[in-house]
Amino acid sequence: MNAPAPAGAKVRAVVGLLVAFELVSGFLQGAAVPLVPQIQDWQGISTGQAQWFTTVQYLAAAISVPAFGRLGDLYGHRRLIRVALGSIALGTVLVACAPNLAVLLVGRALMGPLAALLPLEIGLVRDRLSVDGGRRAVGMLVGSLTLGTVLGHALAGPLLSLLGDLRATLVALAVLAVCCVALSFVAVPESRTRAGGRMDWSGAALLALALVLLLGTVSRGTAWGWLSAPTLGGLLLAAVLLTGWARLQLARPHALVDVRALARRHSAPYYASGFVLGGVMLGGQTVAVSFMAASPADEGYGFDLAPWQISLYGVVPNVMAFAGSALCAALAVKIGYRRLLLVAFALLAAGYAGQIVGHSALVPFAACGALVGVGAGFALGGLPTVIVERSATDRTASATAVYNNLKTLGGSVGGAAFSVALGSLVIGTTDTPALTAYLAIWTGAAVACALAVLAQLAFRGKESTPAEPAAAPVPAAARPAPPGP
Repeated sequence: MNAPAPAGAKVRAVVGLLVAFELVSGFLQGAAVPLVPQIQDWQGISTGQAQWFTTVQYLAAAISVPAFGRLGDLYGHRRLIRVALGSIALGTVLVACAPNLAVLLVGRALMGPLAALLPLEIGLVRDRLSVDGGRRAVGMLVGSLTLGTVLGHALAGPLLSLLGDLRATLVALAVLAVCCVALSFVAVPESRTRAGGRMDWSGAALLALALVLLLGTVSRGTAWGWLSAPTLGGLLLAAVLLTGWARLQLARPHALVDVRALARRHSAPYYASGFVLGGVMLGGQTVAVSFMAASPADEGYGFDLAPWQISLYGVVPNVMAFAGSALCAALAVKIGYRRLLLVAFALLAAGYAGQIVGHSALVPFAACGALVGVGAGFALGGLPTVIVERSATDRTASATAVYNNLKTLGGSVGGAAFSVALGSLVIGTTDTPALTAYLAIWTGAAVACALAVLAQLAFRGKESTPAEPAAAPVPAAARPAPPGP
């Protein structure tokens, strides 16, 4: 009789190509922003129109993530990973061949399931691995996504220079996506557990409408004016739709999202922490960059760094985030995930507070940015794991999808709030942000992260350990998948 494969080998066998998918996913997402100016010139579009190049993808993600998560729980995570990769590949091909803005935006919308890959992969590894193996796998996947994003952002420009043509660069990205589709049929195992019930299509449609309205309104709030009728009306209507959607979910036996589980005292703080993480991490991506570019002689603050210097210092938090997410599982074995998340948000709060104190000197400022990166990495690796382990076994992808959407929503709200601060707190009659704008942003970020720590302390539950079962038992209605790899 052959000896069983060691646990580490089993983790690698299950994760395998999923790591490659997340690297490519991060690369595609990270490469998008640096290419926007060239996209604008290529298509002959305005700056406002070019903004939709990135906006339309996260609007599509808001729609696709919860739907793909629930469909994966119902019909198999590998199957939906293949569907998501197919949509992404088609989207990248359309973007590379786009003859006009309309086709370009359709292609970007088809790339929305990039955000659905991670929830589906987490659902798969939780089903196929032990608790300890699943935790290590989640850390590897999150770390790969983070590393891919860093590489995409850093290498998009050099790739464009090497190929000498934007369309050739976009074709190269499309080739990566198409290769992922082919690889998904090679050595990716299928999950064995299926959720009971059926897909809540009307609930998915109502949630999609509410999220698109909310995120679309937030993204246009600065242009329309935050107190204008379109902005206030859009926010109010989105709130009404979300309230109606929540009531509908509570009344349905096979709802798209388990709203009751979302609101439980032992899981709600972690979903809320995901919202905070999105707000400070995604919403504040350009704040430190614009501060470092400011000139002390002109604005009275900043470091007057050249673009290459900003890239050098700006990559430090991303590298630290990758390191934090990669080390997350190993550290959690020693102190537990609940304590690790307390450390993560304490580091985030300390990092932002340190930027307030050390904003006048580059080295302390960069060191505090690195601290923020480590905290973000721990949070990125730890939050999905805790949320997954506190969800029902047949709701893994759905629960992770809700976390992803809350993180994205937090990024939109945080970005809008930071834009208001930068546009309102200005120097004299100019439109140049004053130092108080940056201090206000970092203060708000530090307070939000401190509140996340307090929420986790106030509603903490029993610390899970690798020896425990993954989570709630599979419901009687859940049906096994057909045998297979």
